[in-house]
Amino acid sequence: MAVPDADAQVIARSCEDPAVFGLIFDRHHDAIYRYVARRAGRDIAADVAAETFTTGFSRRRDYDLAFPDALPWLYGIAHNLMRSRQRAESRMLAAYMRQGADPVADSDAEDAYGRAERRLDAAAAAPVIAAALDAMTAGDRDVLLLLAWTEMSYSEVARALELPVGTVRSRMHRARAQLRPRLAALRVSDAESLIEPKDEPWTR
Repeated sequence: MAVPDADAQVIARSCEDPAVFGLIFDRHHDAIYRYVARRAGRDIAADVAAETFTTGFSRRRDYDLAFPDALPWLYGIAHNLMRSRQRAESRMLAAYMRQGADPVADSDAEDAYGRAERRLDAAAAAPVIAAALDAMTAGDRDVLLLLAWTEMSYSEVARALELPVGTVRSRMHRARAQLRPRLAALRVSDAESLIEPKDEPWTR
């Protein structure tokens, strides 16, 4: 069975055959849509996700082929597009605080008992976490949510936001400092893991 080309190879090929860029859309659209929907709502998620790939297509010749995975690049484009939609994110945070919706756990299929239990914990924590997110600076919140809601590492978030890795780590440190006291007051299991980035657990 042939190994699929890396994103970088697909993008390189798309410079000669534009239709090939559709593979990038197929691979990553759902991830971009989910991220935008959780930050700013489903009402604008489809438009922002579509615009992310339109923008990526127009910039494909500038893509750094040294990076096999294009997803951090796409998250960066989506992040920049959402800057003009800060009111939508504010409305989502207000809804999380008011309704107890889950701002950290995946809202899609939850068929396993363990994940269902995790959702209950997340739902209990939601208003507290949402209030903390609302109180953060935009920069700290961006780093926290990219680390918590995507599969990206610190270095990949740094690439998406065009920041030094050290800046990403310092922003995450500040975000943790604001969240830990609030989470400590919650009597839910494994609360801190709800916002644990994949390459640096909260316990480190």
